Amino acid sequence: MPNNILDTITFPDDLRKIPQKKLPQLAKELREFIINIVATKEGHLGASLGVVELTIALHYVFNTPDDILVWDVGHQAYGHKILTGRKEIFHTNRQLGGISGFPKRAESIYDTFGVGHSSTAISAALGMAIASKLKGEKDRQHIAVVGDASIASGMAFEALNHAGVTDTNLLIILNDNAIGIDPSVGALKNYFTKVKLNGAKEADTIFEALNFNYSGPIDGHNIDLVIAELERLKNVSGPKVLHIITTKGKGLRQAEENQVVYHAPGKFDALTGNLPPKNNQLQPPKFQDVFGKTLVELASENEKIIGITPAMPTGSSLKFMMDIFPQRAFDVGIAEQHAVTFSAGMATQGFTVFCNIYSTFLQRAYDQVIHDVCLQKIPVIFCLDRAGIVGEDGATHHGIFDLAYLNCIPNLIIFVPRNETELRNIMFTAQLGLDLPIFIRYPRGRGSILDWKKPFNLINIGTAEILKEGNKILLLTLGPVCHNALKAINLLSPSQRKRVGCVDLRFLKPLDETLLHELFQKYETVITVEDGTAVGGMGSAIVSFASPHYKTTIKMLGIPDVFPEHGTVEELQSKFGISSEAIYKTIKIYL
Repeated sequence: MPNNILDTITFPDDLRKIPQKKLPQLAKELREFIINIVATKEGHLGASLGVVELTIALHYVFNTPDDILVWDVGHQAYGHKILTGRKEIFHTNRQLGGISGFPKRAESIYDTFGVGHSSTAISAALGMAIASKLKGEKDRQHIAVVGDASIASGMAFEALNHAGVTDTNLLIILNDNAIGIDPSVGALKNYFTKVKLNGAKEADTIFEALNFNYSGPIDGHNIDLVIAELERLKNVSGPKVLHIITTKGKGLRQAEENQVVYHAPGKFDALTGNLPPKNNQLQPPKFQDVFGKTLVELASENEKIIGITPAMPTGSSLKFMMDIFPQRAFDVGIAEQHAVTFSAGMATQGFTVFCNIYSTFLQRAYDQVIHDVCLQKIPVIFCLDRAGIVGEDGATHHGIFDLAYLNCIPNLIIFVPRNETELRNIMFTAQLGLDLPIFIRYPRGRGSILDWKKPFNLINIGTAEILKEGNKILLLTLGPVCHNALKAINLLSPSQRKRVGCVDLRFLKPLDETLLHELFQKYETVITVEDGTAVGGMGSAIVSFASPHYKTTIKMLGIPDVFPEHGTVEELQSKFGISSEAIYKTIKIYL
């Protein structure tokens, strides 16, 4: 006999056979299951704990997957995955070859739309709802679960504006917990707070004004109340909003009290909830902390410096500046397009603007980069965190496209620091004044230097740096991947080692053409190594440079024309030929 209720459930059909009075017990078991797995395997914790009752209620009331359920972002979908056929393999979550940490259409018919970036659920669900109407599927339900931080994004508002004038069977669940990854910000957050305190008056909500049938706010942890309201809304026609109040991290005291840390806490003790003791051994800093601390250092001397981030003050470490110079540092919410143009506007008025955006999220503001910044030569300083392969978050979060999508734009500078000192120095150089916007790209995780906080030095724009001389094969690298290249050279025999050189290009734009001409005249073979897409990336730029002048053999190493899955950075670098061992094998072929 099964030990608990969760053991009896493989798919939602099994869930719907459980008496409703037993669902609170199921919620307790589901929380414990999530906590026990994430404690050892790591992942996103707080968001999934906060929607356990909602997840159960949705699959209990609606006939999924025939009724369509779309999760926004997907941080909160662990319970959904466990209840939709993936309980037995949930321990493989975010591991190479395992299930994705986010809903993914190729993984399950219950994952109706792939997510990972925020604020897409309403648009997707509305598209599905209108498609159902065109096909004559009158009874099919369409539900989008959106957080209070995500619904404030421009794309969500665009979808609300459209949905409000449609006669569709669309239900939006507003999961209001006052936090995304960091606490929610902005006027809409303040409005939701008033609604929570005072209740919603008849026809006095922003959603009623947009022609939605609004109900709530209700306690999202009262499973009977949530089920009753969902059952009622099944029979209400037109676009609807159910406003539920939840607590991120519900059921684990530490996750409730420290919601930012327990969004994705790493390993922790499943019984106590405590994080392991901090490693007091001196380690190189995280690149994000070098950015954050250097920005404070520069801002202390330069009162014109402004810091801006779209909803990632902790992840980007802009929080350091927000704490010390709160009037000069801005979290604009999940609004990358606004962040870019807001930065440009401030820069036109004489301010030195550092705009910190994760590489994968800058994709959402591509037109603003082109039209509002580069076309006008506005010298915003963009710091692209989480560039390159990021690891277990997978395809939606790898920052591998930035070199290719930026290099084709005129009027910009692209710099990739190979270590913490270079990041400090380019920030120092940029804040002294440039004629063009600059994009500074650096990876997730720690650097390589313990004694990193050294006096600033100017960097000459468009200059590469020779790291090792050789005479036959040249490894041409860009940024921290140079460390893999140098390790690969050290794997060679002493006599072979002498024949292989290594140069850190540093700038993808402008290229150091003077040095490149010297290198191509000296070396028979050039191997380009980059932590980005081979198509359109640094290797492509080098081929374009060399082809009119040289017949040198060029081998490009980078991410092939695929969306890389999830796995550790080391596993993925090995898979795509840019680990030190893989580079060594490539060198051997040409030696």
